[in-house]
Amino acid sequence: MSDRRIALLGAGTMGHGIAQLAAQAGFETRVFDPAPEALAKGLAAARAGVERAIQKGRLLAEEGPRALARLHGAKSLEEAVHDADLVIEAGPESLAVKCRILTEACAAAPEDAIVASNTSSLSLTELAAATPRPSRVVGMHFFNPPPVMKLVEIVRAEQTAPEAIARVRAAAERMGKEVVEVRDSPGFASSRLGIALAMEAIRMLEEGVASAEDIDRAMRLGYNHPMGPLELTDLVGLDVRLAIADYLNRELGGLRFQPPQLLRRLVRAGKLGKKAGEGFYKYQLSEGQSVR
Repeated sequence: MSDRRIALLGAGTMGHGIAQLAAQAGFETRVFDPAPEALAKGLAAARAGVERAIQKGRLLAEEGPRALARLHGAKSLEEAVHDADLVIEAGPESLAVKCRILTEACAAAPEDAIVASNTSSLSLTELAAATPRPSRVVGMHFFNPPPVMKLVEIVRAEQTAPEAIARVRAAAERMGKEVVEVRDSPGFASSRLGIALAMEAIRMLEEGVASAEDIDRAMRLGYNHPMGPLELTDLVGLDVRLAIADYLNRELGGLRFQPPQLLRRLVRAGKLGKKAGEGFYKYQLSEGQSVR
């Protein structure tokens, strides 16, 4: 089966980035967000991303208008998914929220549709179990920002059918991504490693081992990481990383995932990273930008 239509549920940073990729790859793409202003902002960002891809040579100029014509907003979840071949959930990193979205998507989408979650750490087996079609549920973890980052991590729940794995792999590769496949385990492969490194970097900063700049520089220059762990935490969001760390700490235990008090203090102070104008570093917010 060749999938042609993708529905994106959630128009935030991840949702609009994945929508841009899908439209550029030739998929008819519908985006839904329960907040109308978030949907409008997300669609505008996806369209601006298409224009940026042309300017940077990642997309042929003649492909731009066709990609934009394939990108649509939807007024309801049902409208977004009613004829979708693949549904990608990109809502908040909350088990309860994702269970609700995936359950509603399974009920409203065609029977043969695959329903994927972009979760970076939550149990796909638990998410799938909450839906009426667990064999059609799979993890499709994109990385921030989706149009730039090369990896998609496919997560196989205990219930996931082989067809679902094959179809999301084909969709990811059509979007130009490299794929790794992992079985469902807390934090999968990428978040488990990334969070352990980030928590240790924050502990080092808290203990005065080195400055934020030098910790990040050490990983960029010493290990050839494109971005240091504190810079990356600012990009992802300190609140997002704290939530994932708390989850992994509950599930797996041990000091490696225990969030340092410095991280908790910064989150309580609203210093959530780049989106807030300050985290481990300070940023200039663009006009009209606000914390989401």
